[in-house]
Amino acid sequence: MSTLYDCLIIGGGPAGLSAAIYASRGKLNTVVFERSKIGGQAAITDDIENYPGSVEEATGPKIVKRMREQAESFGTCFVMEEVKKVELSEKIKKVITTKGCYEGKTVIIATGAEHMKLNVPGEEEFIGKGVSYCATCDADFFTDLDVVVVGGGDSAVQEALYLTKFAKNVTIIHRRDKLRANKCLQDKAFKNPKIKFLWDSVVERIEGDGIVEKVIVRNVKTGELKEVKTDGVFIFIGMKPSTEIFKGLIEMDERGYILTDENMRTNIEGVFAAGDCRAKLLRQIVTAAADGAIAAVAAERYIEELEC
Repeated sequence: MSTLYDCLIIGGGPAGLSAAIYASRGKLNTVVFERSKIGGQAAITDDIENYPGSVEEATGPKIVKRMREQAESFGTCFVMEEVKKVELSEKIKKVITTKGCYEGKTVIIATGAEHMKLNVPGEEEFIGKGVSYCATCDADFFTDLDVVVVGGGDSAVQEALYLTKFAKNVTIIHRRDKLRANKCLQDKAFKNPKIKFLWDSVVERIEGDGIVEKVIVRNVKTGELKEVKTDGVFIFIGMKPSTEIFKGLIEMDERGYILTDENMRTNIEGVFAAGDCRAKLLRQIVTAAADGAIAAVAAERYIEELEC
């Protein structure tokens, strides 16, 4: 007979890991499904300065490694398989992966979000050949070279600052005339001699011969086109929730973020959502961890009520 889990957690980022720690510590038989790499966006984030209690030189990989170790110490099972389908309407929930079917009393959706693309000519062609969505992953390939960063929010500026440790020059291309990033990050960027800014501009296309050599940029106010020579293009224009497989099954907002109450409950009994895939104000490691903890405790109480 197949195992009936208490808690099926879809996603191994900070929200899923936090949920796993709390669920397993609460003696729930818990399994975490992750299709690629444990840690989600946090696993490719360099400096983590705003996570409460972070030690000096704390990094995303260090934090998620410790979170996984904690979860495993309490008995969490990790399954490195992609979830292809879910059946959530019955009391016994089903998660169907590329390799099998798992059943459980509750489901916690912690699938996170992924980087949005520019969808301009050359972007797909040059992925891995100069186009990147992860400075932590690829910065060392651009040592002493010129790169551009597209975007003006926290992620874009944070990644631009990280790139200055390697690149010769970093140009931030932003469609507005001021950054959206928090004041602390802005101050650091403006003071960094390696960072330049190209305001009121959008990338129209990415060009090169086998590898990235330049971007064509359009000024949104004048319409003027400008050629910017560069060896790399780092794109940070926002995120979109990884919730495709749940569409039509769970209530979402117009952008695809899952709607929950304050206890992470969705519109389906026994199904909870936590982290960046959930509609909320702030998407940070600390809020993902909090979501996961709440979802796990709510799942535990749901099971207790089922068994009464």
